[in-house]
Amino acid sequence: MNSPLLSLLVLAGIAIFLILRLRSVLGSREGYEKPRSQVSDRSDRRRDFEVIEGGPDRDITDHVEDSSEAAQALAAMKLAEPSFSVSEFLGGARGAYEMILMAFERGDMSEVAGFVAPEVREAFESVIDARREQGLTIEASFVGVRELVLQDATFDRDKKEGEITVRFVGELTSVVKDGEGNVVEGDPNVIKRQRDVWTFARAMGADNPNWTLVATDG
Repeated sequence: MNSPLLSLLVLAGIAIFLILRLRSVLGSREGYEKPRSQVSDRSDRRRDFEVIEGGPDRDITDHVEDSSEAAQALAAMKLAEPSFSVSEFLGGARGAYEMILMAFERGDMSEVAGFVAPEVREAFESVIDARREQGLTIEASFVGVRELVLQDATFDRDKKEGEITVRFVGELTSVVKDGEGNVVEGDPNVIKRQRDVWTFARAMGADNPNWTLVATDG
């Protein structure tokens, strides 16, 4: 056997040895790689499970802490009335705050009687009557709501009645005048802030969509 042929055989032997060593160290792809369709199917099933499982209700957790008593009460309200939306309620509460507050400032609660519980209306009207007895009138202009925060929520499962407490910071101009038209308090050019905490109540699932103001706290 000549020298070139011997050298070729030696090199071939070394190459085979190296290939076998590499296979023993790195392993083979056969038997380890899952078929592409199988991987895709499992991934799809995992995504479907995540969608079904869901997550926190952002309509609730955007306004109160997740898993808090208030959050649980709001969730119970939604179970009793699936169409109920916390965000839509707060939008309505903003409008109700302006409407009721300005009715009180003007001294005429008749237009908002359907939105105010009898005992709350009584308290408002007692203040209005006291102003009239003193010959005082108020001229006010609503500027807007600077702050609106859902402070608390409760749900009575037996009565299916929900209560939501909202903290408002309203901005308005207001002057108090005596019987002769003289300003005795306030400035029409100065915007003042008024802080109120109001509680609204409603029977969830009832035909009447209106919430009623049942308690106030300045």
